[in-house]
Amino acid sequence: MSTPVPLFHARARLLHWMMAPLVVAMLFIGIGMLSTTSSAYALLLAIHKPLGVAILVLVLLRIHTRLRHPPPPLPADLPRLQRRAATLSHWLLYALLLLMPVSGWAMLSAAGYPVTLLAGIRLPPIAPHDAGLFAWLRGAHHWLALLLFATFLLHLAAALFHALVRRDGVLASMAPWLGRRRR
Repeated sequence: MSTPVPLFHARARLLHWMMAPLVVAMLFIGIGMLSTTSSAYALLLAIHKPLGVAILVLVLLRIHTRLRHPPPPLPADLPRLQRRAATLSHWLLYALLLLMPVSGWAMLSAAGYPVTLLAGIRLPPIAPHDAGLFAWLRGAHHWLALLLFATFLLHLAAALFHALVRRDGVLASMAPWLGRRRR
């Protein structure tokens, strides 16, 4: 007999699925920005900045939601090491999703470039104009992006492992349309 899968809070699910395509798009836009010297760079940058701010706002909402509405429990038979890895990797994702836009904003501030959103709205600088700081932040932003990409892939692999190998309802707790029953 199967039992219903406990779900993440509805706001957590909504924010997760709103952010997932934005983060994937942002990672590919960032790769595109690194690999082009054409006029496409300006377009990619024009998309990258407001998308980063949107992700920043959404991740703050996600953290608030996570603190107010803890996630459903993991399966009781999941080994302790995997439980810890799941918790740590989720908080690492939150930290990276927070650090990426903040480091990008600080990097642009240090370079003396404004962060302009739609309708010409400019965010205030959050770092002093300093070439050395800009260089350090650019490197940090790059390495954080690589770590985010790796962590994202690990998160995806874990979701697929739970869905296809364990079949324990963990993925369904975030994606209820995949089935609400444990096998």
